[in-house]
Amino acid sequence: MADLASNGAVRSKVKPGSKAGPGGGADPVNQTMGNFLCCFITTNETKSFPIDTNFQLASPLPSWPPGEGFANGTIDLGGLEVCQITSFTKIWSSSEDDGATFFEPFPVPNGFSMLGCYCQTNNTPLFGWVLAGNDVSGGTLASPVDYTLALSVTDSCYIWLPTPPDGYKPVGYAITSSPEKPPLDKIRCVRDDLTEECEADVFLWGADDGVNVYSSRPKLRGTQAQAVSVGSFTIDNDTNSIVLSCLKNNNFDSSLSSSMPNIPQIETLIQEYSPRLYFHPSETYLPSSTSWYFSNGVLLYRAGDESNPVPVEPTGSNLPQGGSNDGTYWLDLPVNETERERVKKGDLQTCEAYIHIKPMLGATFTDIVIWVFYPFNGPAIAKLGLIDVPLGRIGEHIGDWEHIALRISNFNGRLYRVYFAQHSGGMWVDTPSLEFQTGTNNFVGYPSLHGHATYPTPGLVVQGTDVVGIRNDAAKSDLFLDVGTKYSIMAAEYISSVIEPPWLNYARKWGPKITYEIGVELEKLRDSTSGILESAIEGLMEVLPSEIYEEDGPTGPKMKEYWDGDER
Repeated sequence: MADLASNGAVRSKVKPGSKAGPGGGADPVNQTMGNFLCCFITTNETKSFPIDTNFQLASPLPSWPPGEGFANGTIDLGGLEVCQITSFTKIWSSSEDDGATFFEPFPVPNGFSMLGCYCQTNNTPLFGWVLAGNDVSGGTLASPVDYTLALSVTDSCYIWLPTPPDGYKPVGYAITSSPEKPPLDKIRCVRDDLTEECEADVFLWGADDGVNVYSSRPKLRGTQAQAVSVGSFTIDNDTNSIVLSCLKNNNFDSSLSSSMPNIPQIETLIQEYSPRLYFHPSETYLPSSTSWYFSNGVLLYRAGDESNPVPVEPTGSNLPQGGSNDGTYWLDLPVNETERERVKKGDLQTCEAYIHIKPMLGATFTDIVIWVFYPFNGPAIAKLGLIDVPLGRIGEHIGDWEHIALRISNFNGRLYRVYFAQHSGGMWVDTPSLEFQTGTNNFVGYPSLHGHATYPTPGLVVQGTDVVGIRNDAAKSDLFLDVGTKYSIMAAEYISSVIEPPWLNYARKWGPKITYEIGVELEKLRDSTSGILESAIEGLMEVLPSEIYEEDGPTGPKMKEYWDGDER
């Protein structure tokens, strides 16, 4: 257990590690992907963990096409120049597989100062970063006036919160292997106007007494948000809530042209990292291009004039532009039943991915968001104990947009995280945990059977409980989409030469409203069963995910909240 030191810090008397609660070119420090310097200085541990190995991609990164500032190693935030450090000295590691290791960035290049330290879980190879700062305008950085002990672990790891001078804030912790305070010039605090509020992100490590360590991220995130992640960790417990700040890019507008990738660089990034999406061997409803979809009899309906639908032009040029999803217009499949069934199945041969390029974390990262269109979302299958039950029309809807987001560092062009969208949510996966195509830096994804939620690994995921819920089955087959072979850049708001297709600004639904009621469908299913199965269906009705009740034609990519925001 841990006790409180007189200054409010938490001191752990046992080695923690139990689970608790609640992302090319050279820079001043780093060479190519995976060339980390990791010096181990004070450790008695003999057990090896995945973190003891540096993560390396299968092939070196390319030389990025020329541009103003992308992958040049540093970014000016407005008088404060920052670089991304990916080489570390290990300070302390817990002894559990699900524990964590604390690092100090090393070396810090000449002219730069440490802003914070790094922490990572033990169960993945070392792959992280923190920012260091260079005060190029004078007065953006200042040494702390003192330190407060925030956390001590056994007798070999002490985590210190810098006490900033007036007008400055700490953005990271310093760490020592002895109880003496660090030198005042060990770390720097940042001037108030260059900081924003941060929050806890991913849980990293915790003890039984409520001490939790998380990675941190800006609280305000989106394409227009100026907040910048430092890459460090934060500590949260009953007496020491989150007190760190993140950075702020006061040079944001300039960074959109200076640090974001240009078109040739984007093309190279897509070729370097674009995924292959493997479809389930039993998949019936495959993706297509929008032009194929429109050219195969899709109709535009208008409320009040339903008897006179209009064929959609191949480019979507006759779709109403702008407005809101007010129910005035919607799309539907061809009237002829044979043609409807044919279009539902999509056309993998003509399919292309649609790319949205957006700045994230104060334009220090680029998100390459890959959208894939499916003409039809198939019916759901329920898992009721050991029995699988098709749910008829439940889960069906016309028009299905799915996406994956690649988060790439503007300091060096490295892929750090990938977001896999799954129904109304999704998951971030760090690069070391991705599956890659053999010998390449192109990763793999698995759209689920009929529902098309995308997962980083094959297998079964159940929405609900382990006993009762909706099946999401993903598996590898000979059916796949190589995103890098056929795609178009549909939007990059900071690049004036990128022209958005007309269908992107169609704000209404890509399918009609389904008129059946899910409750009625479930009642039909329950009436056809008895005994234990009937009880299981009642349980299913209680755990169905909320989106299953919204059987309505979806809106397009630009109408989603994460178009301008950040994936959760």
